[in-house]
Amino acid sequence: MATSRVGTVQANGIRFSTLEQGDGPLVLCLHGFPDHAHSFHHQLPALAAAGFRAVAPFMRGYAPSDPAPDGRYQSAVLALDIVELITALGYESAHLFGHDWGALASYGAAIAAPNRVKKLVTAAVPHGPAVLNAFLTSYEQQRRSWYMFFFQTPFADAAVAHGEFAFLERLWRDWSPTWAIPPSEIDALKATFRQPGVLQAALAYYRCTLNPEKQDPELVDLQTAMSMAPIQAPSMVFHGAMDGCMGVDLLDGMEAMFPHGLRKVVVPGAGHFVHRERPDIVNTELIDFLRAD
Repeated sequence: MATSRVGTVQANGIRFSTLEQGDGPLVLCLHGFPDHAHSFHHQLPALAAAGFRAVAPFMRGYAPSDPAPDGRYQSAVLALDIVELITALGYESAHLFGHDWGALASYGAAIAAPNRVKKLVTAAVPHGPAVLNAFLTSYEQQRRSWYMFFFQTPFADAAVAHGEFAFLERLWRDWSPTWAIPPSEIDALKATFRQPGVLQAALAYYRCTLNPEKQDPELVDLQTAMSMAPIQAPSMVFHGAMDGCMGVDLLDGMEAMFPHGLRKVVVPGAGHFVHRERPDIVNTELIDFLRAD
């Protein structure tokens, strides 16, 4: 397997560190929580072999990328990071593949700058009002999402770090219950979160989401649109049938938000980290979709 090139790029006031392979049309691969850019180590070589330039940035606050200088980690800012990354990498437009927070950011980028996103692929986090409704009306989803509310408390910083970040390993195992996680993957995850400021930034993503006082008032329109606006790019979504974080039922009716088409791929036996668990399925579907006219 080819080794990824390591780079840095300045975009939206942040110095992003990146992993990349290949040359050709740009595919930005955006990771979520708790994770890092190495999340796509199965996808980068496959995309490169298929004729794409695959770039996975460490999201803002995830070392070695910079933290947000103003403490802003709301999803609208993440969306603008993606738009600016496309420019900084020398492209007019790009394909996006976002997982978890990377999915939310990718939806936002496609809404904020529809002419910059050629095709949109996401995993593990659906788009549309059904997701927000589930937080209000679905006990099952409220139970799955308990950690979001726990992260609002001052106890979370110590609790997540306790026992060499045992909390993060438990989340992975709860969210992907059938994944035989390689110990090296757990070690790499914990090494990322040991870096100064990473845990605080990761928790700030959630704190900015649920506390409007931590959001940039100039981005209120984009922040609102990210929950409700349709997405114009041809799109595909992956979801593990056994996702313990976001229920697969949240995909129901999602196609109404995608007037130019949405392909849903539910992967049997996979959980939240579907692209890590079943790269054989995900890579084939992803590349076929990006190559199609």
